Amino acid sequence: QRRDFALWLEHVTPTWQWHWRHLALTREYLNKVTCGEIKRLMIFEPPRHGKSEMVTVRYPVWRLMREPELRVILGAYNQFLANTFSRKSRRIARTCIELSDEREAVESWETAAGGGFRAVGVGGGITGQGAQLIVIDDPTKSREEANSPAYQERCWDWFTNDLYTRLEPCGAIILIMTRWSENDLAGRILASESAGDWTVLSLPAEAEQNDPLGRAPGEPLCPERYDAAALADIRTVLGSWAYAALYQQRPRPLEGGQFKREWFAIVDEAPGHARAVRAWDLASTEPKPGRDPDYTSGIRMAALDGRYWIVDMARTRGTPLAIEQLVAQCAELDGHGTPVYIEQEPGQSGVAQISHYQRNVLPGYAVRGERATGAKELRAEPFAAAAEAGNVMLVRGGWNAAFLEELTQASGAHDDIRDSCSLAFSKVSGRAGRPRPAQVMVRRG
Repeated sequence: QRRDFALWLEHVTPTWQWHWRHLALTREYLNKVTCGEIKRLMIFEPPRHGKSEMVTVRYPVWRLMREPELRVILGAYNQFLANTFSRKSRRIARTCIELSDEREAVESWETAAGGGFRAVGVGGGITGQGAQLIVIDDPTKSREEANSPAYQERCWDWFTNDLYTRLEPCGAIILIMTRWSENDLAGRILASESAGDWTVLSLPAEAEQNDPLGRAPGEPLCPERYDAAALADIRTVLGSWAYAALYQQRPRPLEGGQFKREWFAIVDEAPGHARAVRAWDLASTEPKPGRDPDYTSGIRMAALDGRYWIVDMARTRGTPLAIEQLVAQCAELDGHGTPVYIEQEPGQSGVAQISHYQRNVLPGYAVRGERATGAKELRAEPFAAAAEAGNVMLVRGGWNAAFLEELTQASGAHDDIRDSCSLAFSKVSGRAGRPRPAQVMVRRG
């Protein structure tokens, strides 16, 4: 067992399916790390395929059993997750390694021979401690974080200035993660001058050309766990953008191309008993020569049984008074049964604007401000996924062409329609509470 990682895994956790082919291939790469053939290894796999349990939790313990003086540092996106991994590793280590009684905290525990295991989250300090093996497991917790320039820089600084400098001569680094963004930690490394030092094992959920496992294109990575039908369901829920990153390990840029015209069928009407909302993205800049500001956009969206209809779009660029008149006109046509949501600007000015609309512009209507959080493209992903699945339709009207033109444009010059659709979808889909059913469906040309 000291020489064979696979046999050891079967011994310490016999109930797990360690024979799955993608785990077997991953072990081949880990064996090359063990013998020193690979010094820098990236492993990209989809979520819930066993990569962390084998690579992050158990591989360091096996190495410590073989080399009890080995020093290991485990990094994760925060200290809590790092401690969770460390606690699992320590529990297994107690069954096969003599551990020190003097240092056994979950953040830092040692073997009786002087080796040890240090767990740290992104940004956590590790001054004064070196390691012959560094394992980094999913340093990013979300797509929003992965696309945040501030977090990208923080993670990069932590890796280059704190973690990497702890590596002992001839030591190895394993970065195991699900890809989120072109600029996540793996993307930054692969775009750097040190990219050639790294060996990359990328295992997409559905095989592509030159698959490392020899799968036929489209064949699932682990059909015992996620067969083709299960992956198709996941793709439908996530949409192609998120699926390409999280499951195919091919993150794509967020700018442009998020929607396609062919996703939107045009129909004559929406069901009269569907529930509906009106969502507004209010612009604050009037058009002037040489400027092309965003529009104020109001989307009326209805939902029934997992299908969605964009019933109407109202859009203008004008003075604050003209915008208020348009909002009031739409509310009157929609009826009191249609809640009105307005994207709320940050700070007191946003609070004051919503209060003004509730008291003076739309008295008697259900009006709520909604603070927008995260990148616009990320907020639009649930709506994009529903549209890509063929579950979003446009009610025929004179606004259809302008709607499709902006939503599908690659340049992203204007985003008011996308933002109002995102807000409407988040409300009418039930993700943020169920609005009251609409009584009347009004369609304007």
